[in-house]
Amino acid sequence: MINLTDYPLLVFGLTFPVLWLSERIGSSLLKRHDHMAEGVRQDFGVILSATLTLLGLLIGFTFSMAISRYNQRKNYEQAEANAIGTEYVRADLLPSADAAKVRALLRRYTDQRILFYETGDRQKLLQINANTAQLQSELWSGVRAPAATQATPVLALAIAGMNDVLNSQGYTQAAWWDRIPLAAWGMMAAIAICANLLVGYGARQAKIFRADSGDDATCHRLGFFPDF
Repeated sequence: MINLTDYPLLVFGLTFPVLWLSERIGSSLLKRHDHMAEGVRQDFGVILSATLTLLGLLIGFTFSMAISRYNQRKNYEQAEANAIGTEYVRADLLPSADAAKVRALLRRYTDQRILFYETGDRQKLLQINANTAQLQSELWSGVRAPAATQATPVLALAIAGMNDVLNSQGYTQAAWWDRIPLAAWGMMAAIAICANLLVGYGARQAKIFRADSGDDATCHRLGFFPDF
């Protein structure tokens, strides 16, 4: 299943004509309400201003959510890279044969983690996650075996470092799944469409009112924009 939020240019290409069409519908299909009373026109201006303000606030909060999640993912990626580098150095604390094995596994593990960050194909990500899980089991076995035969504080450092490597992958994975909820996207889209309908309708009423009154300044004071 394609996630449209992974393709921002496609989202822009779809939303722009939808919002333009919404404005056109508000401007052209509501012809039976050609005239508004003075009080109704002022109330409509308040509703239009409130709707646009709500849309602006929702967009601002959504950007704030996106930025905070981006910073969180970046921090976790950095922490994971540091954990892998630290464990690669701590592999020296293991016996020679186990150290060589763990280092080789860490190099393969690092390659898989890089592929995880660079790959956008969901099928490939499933395979990468499976390979990562298999390598994690082998890495843990690589440090558990010498620790079981020779439990020392020095080997405990290698065990702790490997634990950090495995935990950091889980934190990073969770951060990548923690995106803006679909409900927020749907609410923002619905309010944007309603706002454009109101803008189109308000532009039509402004044009009619200007034709009736011949006073451009009055239209601008009421918050409507003529539709040329």
